[in-house]
Amino acid sequence: MKSKPSMSDDIPGLTRVENTTQEELIARCTEMTHAAYPHEQVYGQYCTIQQYVNCPPQETYTYLKQGHHLEEWTFSLRGFAPTATPGLWKGSDLLAAETPIFCRVEANPQVMTVDYHCAWDQGETLWMIYLMRVVPARLVLGRPGSVITWTNCRHPYYDDNPRPDLAPAPDRPWVGDFWDLFYAGHTVEMDNLKSILEHRHRLGLPVCVPPPSQVAAQ
Repeated sequence: MKSKPSMSDDIPGLTRVENTTQEELIARCTEMTHAAYPHEQVYGQYCTIQQYVNCPPQETYTYLKQGHHLEEWTFSLRGFAPTATPGLWKGSDLLAAETPIFCRVEANPQVMTVDYHCAWDQGETLWMIYLMRVVPARLVLGRPGSVITWTNCRHPYYDDNPRPDLAPAPDRPWVGDFWDLFYAGHTVEMDNLKSILEHRHRLGLPVCVPPPSQVAAQ
């Protein structure tokens, strides 16, 4: 059966069934598939990790969208408190001495996305963006629980600090210096997240905990 003309027929470089045989496609995909890949090729521009978590998706999403929980499952983000700017929180990234980090959470309950817009040193331009999504595992794996995906994009500021004048010390490492370790470091943090959610869900405990300000007031 011949395909109908497409509006994309005049766009060069497309690989579609109309201009490529199955044998040609398989040959091309085989050529593109390797037993090993250089780290830069896989994680040079984007870093995506994923994990299955045995915790209901709605509970997982609710936990993630409350930004103070970053203090539990991340390796080094601590001491978050609201700023005078609505929705903007300030904390410390203990990965580097005396480094403030600013964060705003943008969440969408319809598709259960949770994006953390962050930056070291200043809260005006939040360029370190952590894109997370919760997917019901029943849909994609045929089992209860959640699948969490987490993507970082290599913004140019990872390679070039836009505000070196705000650094607490001239010799402080820059967050971009750790980019090659993002996959491993974020995997460690994702394992923390999995352990927290599964532990509380398994024991029938509330998954979410109060913000530190509420705990201090009790």
